[in-house]
Amino acid sequence: MAPAADSMTQAEAARLLAEAQDRFIASWGRMGSAWGISRTMAEVHALLYVTGEPMNTDEIMERLAISRGNVSMSVRALLDWGVIQKTHKRGDRKDYFQAEQDVWTMLRAIARERIKREVDPLLQSLDEIRELTPETTKATPEDLAALNQRLDAVTECFELLSVLSQKFAGPTGAGLKTAAKLLAKMPTRSGGDAGGKDAS
Repeated sequence: MAPAADSMTQAEAARLLAEAQDRFIASWGRMGSAWGISRTMAEVHALLYVTGEPMNTDEIMERLAISRGNVSMSVRALLDWGVIQKTHKRGDRKDYFQAEQDVWTMLRAIARERIKREVDPLLQSLDEIRELTPETTKATPEDLAALNQRLDAVTECFELLSVLSQKFAGPTGAGLKTAAKLLAKMPTRSGGDAGGKDAS
C-alpha cells in the first residue's frame, strides 16, 4: 500500500511517480505491439506523454535503456504520426520532443494514421481486383456475379469507414469525442437498457 500523501517524503513520492510511469510505459508498449507498431516506438511515446515534459534523445535513452538508433527511429515515426512535436529550449542546441497532451487529439492522429496505413491500401487493392471482373449481366456466370457482390460489399464497408474517419478523426474535428460520448449514452440491448429496464 502506498503511504498517505500527507506523510510521504520527497523520496517516496519520486519512487511512486517513477513506478507509476514505468507501469504506464510498459502497458502502452504492450498495446502498441498489438496494434502492429514496434514496442520501442510505443514506449517512447508513452514516456513523453506520461511525463508531460520535453525530453531530448539522451534523456529518452537513459530512461528507457535503449540505443540512440532506436530513439531516432522511434521519434521520426512518432513525428510522422503527428503525436509528438519537436521543440527547443533556450540556450540548448539539442532537439527536444514533446507528446501531444490532449488525449482526443492524440487518438484522432492515431486513427488517421491507421486508416492511411491499413484501410487506404486495402481500398486501392479492392479497386484493382474489381477491375479484373466484368460488370454483372444476365449472362454473367453465377460464381463471378457472387464474387462481384462480395467485393462490392467489402468495398462499400471500408469506404464508409474511411469517410467516417475523415468526419470523426479529421485534424480539426472533435467528432471522435462527440461520437464516443453519444455511443456511451446509448442503452445496451441484452434484455434491457443500461439501467436494467426493459426498452419500451
